Amino acid sequence: MAGKFEIYKDKAGEFRFRLNASNGQSILSSEGYKTKASCLNGVESVKKNATNDAMFESKQSQSGKYMFNLKATNGQVIGTSQLYEAEASRNNGILSVKNHAPGALIDETLA
Repeated sequence: MAGKFEIYKDKAGEFRFRLNASNGQSILSSEGYKTKASCLNGVESVKKNATNDAMFESKQSQSGKYMFNLKATNGQVIGTSQLYEAEASRNNGILSVKNHAPGALIDETLA
């Protein structure tokens, strides 16, 4: 099951990526990067770290919703999930990133 990384420019002119599942749903979003090359390095870091359970940080927001971060080996957050109503939904989101990221294609048409 392969997803797709979409590389795009935000309103501030920074490059970002989002990982979409095979059904098109966004399952992970990045921070802003100054250069496209840095953004692509972030994508490669997601692909590399998504198979390692220890790189996922499960959290709960102040509003009580559930989310997760994916971290690089240096501890930096490389991707953040959406907010989920239930802990089980968040856990499914993590599983989806683990399944989709390693083989995901990269779409740079929006950048």
